Amino acid sequence: MTHSEKTRNAKAFAAVSLFLLVVLILDQVIKPTSSLSMLLTVLQKGSVYALAAVSMNLLNGFTGLFSLGHAGFMLIGAYTYAILTIPASARDSVYQYYDAVVRFSIPEVLGNAAGPLGTVLGVALAVVIAGLVAAVFAFFIGLPVLRLKSDYLAIATLGFAEIMRAICQWGKLGPLTNGSNLLKSFARISIFKLDLGGTTLSFSTFVPVFIATVCIILIVLLVNSTYGRAFKAIRDDEIAAEAMGIDLAKHKMLSFCVSCFFAGIAGSCMAMVLSIAQASNFKSAMTYEILLMVVLGGIGSITGSVIGAMLFISASEWWLRGLDSGTFLGITAPGIFRNGFRLVTFSIIIMIVVLFFRKGIMGDKELPDVIDAWKVKRKQKAAADKEVHDEQGS
Repeated sequence: MTHSEKTRNAKAFAAVSLFLLVVLILDQVIKPTSSLSMLLTVLQKGSVYALAAVSMNLLNGFTGLFSLGHAGFMLIGAYTYAILTIPASARDSVYQYYDAVVRFSIPEVLGNAAGPLGTVLGVALAVVIAGLVAAVFAFFIGLPVLRLKSDYLAIATLGFAEIMRAICQWGKLGPLTNGSNLLKSFARISIFKLDLGGTTLSFSTFVPVFIATVCIILIVLLVNSTYGRAFKAIRDDEIAAEAMGIDLAKHKMLSFCVSCFFAGIAGSCMAMVLSIAQASNFKSAMTYEILLMVVLGGIGSITGSVIGAMLFISASEWWLRGLDSGTFLGITAPGIFRNGFRLVTFSIIIMIVVLFFRKGIMGDKELPDVIDAWKVKRKQKAAADKEVHDEQGS
């Protein structure tokens, strides 16, 4: 590793650490009754969608596999996490119409053994298991569907997502999934609090942001590894990649499973944030929203996916919400559009962004690359100005 790469990594680590520190401070400063409470909501939901968008970009942008089954794998992650973290005492009230087959809670078991630390470890273990279950489903689904290409793969994965949504609501699986009823009372972000001598520290926003940040860092490391270079080679030209000795089936399956693993983790975080897990929330529209975030940010850009997700959630959940109820930023919603003017405005904004940024906001560049390019242009401009000044002086 060169000195410049070490410096770049150190700056990135410092920036991420500073961001997490700011989120932790905001968690303590902003109260639920504050006018800025929506900022915490945006950070919570935005981090979850950012992880989902980055995991989709790993598959669609870096490997060139067009999949539309992300909502299905997020559903698997959400249900797995919820089932494994519902307290034993609450099982009967949650499964009112069924006899629950899972009668234990991982955080509860570890919490009884190791106290609060055990509860935290139990939640972390449940999140990892949620991702692993999604990856296992991805492996078996990938065996037949990864033989397909382009639109056919998209249709097959979209069909899988819809099938999973129907299966989770199937009454025969009620003892496990609670049928069409929602799952609740599991470990939510509101439980992440620490009492220090009368002072309560909240981690309700920090936890989902931290999980998403760690997962995105792992995806960045994967993309920059030899496996990531193999993914890009497959995306650019499968025939050339195979001629170079890359096992197409192996690397496609690896990309698919890893992408779905992190989609499962995103689903578990979604359940944490929403405090419920219900199949009806994971419709195909969710996949389209995540795909829109990827396209807005830039296909093949991890930074772009994060920016696209944050902008999408900020606009839809916060900045433009006032348009549905009256006046917002000086714009008065017409009476005919009063209940949906926010969506109309948001659609127009998306069209403008797509028209002026054909490859997305970041294209296929990352934020450090953009900063480095800006510095080079600035140095070149300074050198050119100096040369002109010297010529005029002589």
